[in-house]
Amino acid sequence: MSSGISWAERPRDFVGVRGPDAEDFLQRMVSNDVAALESGAACDALLLTPKARVIAPLRVLRRDADDFLVLTEPGLGDTLLRHLLRARFAAKAEIEPEEHSSLVVLGGSEGIPAAEYGPDARELLDGKRPGGRPLTAEALERLRIASGAAAWGREIDERVLPAEADLVERAVSLTKGCYPGQEPIARLHYRGHVNRTLRRLEIDGDEPPPYDAELRHGDRVVGRVTSAVRDDGRIVALGYVRTDVPNDAELTLEGGKARLH
Repeated sequence: MSSGISWAERPRDFVGVRGPDAEDFLQRMVSNDVAALESGAACDALLLTPKARVIAPLRVLRRDADDFLVLTEPGLGDTLLRHLLRARFAAKAEIEPEEHSSLVVLGGSEGIPAAEYGPDARELLDGKRPGGRPLTAEALERLRIASGAAAWGREIDERVLPAEADLVERAVSLTKGCYPGQEPIARLHYRGHVNRTLRRLEIDGDEPPPYDAELRHGDRVVGRVTSAVRDDGRIVALGYVRTDVPNDAELTLEGGKARLH
């Protein structure tokens, strides 16, 4: 591989779903249209509660006609496995944890798209570490923040709806059949609106603010910081901000100022 490639390890948990009913079962369980995937293709998806709260963010890879690999965040494998087994009933599908390795690779052509780290990022499963430059965890976080991508435990938790985290376009099909959480997602998309959205921020200060640091516009609390990292002498961040806050507003937080980016 070219020395222009950069890469980082990507911790993951994995669950395999295979059998004659694997496609139909996953299609009924997750938010995206896995039935439309060709072999070797993948899509982002969500496992949701009936009220559309996120249980686990997923990436679903179709390995073959009746064989899927479900990727989730580290520590969520048992949760994913438990929910799938509980809902399986008479479906002819084997559901088991699996062991794999994952790398985020920038500048390569192998693997599946990983747009949360940029348009040229790909996720490579069970591959050898490529030549080129290894990325630090901080550098990988800068890429994610620059892409405005929500992460589990930071932007995604039980308080957040998929539409607030900008997950609907990336991980939800609005045309497929029923799955847990479909009704509130469709109702909000077609008939309502969110009061806050995930926004990129530039923050003054020497140190990144703590998680959930309050953002104010004047005397009003209008949001909170969810992720922040240094970037060339500045601090870049993601946070939830009310939709009625103007794009050119100057926000304040303890110890500094913030601008919507």
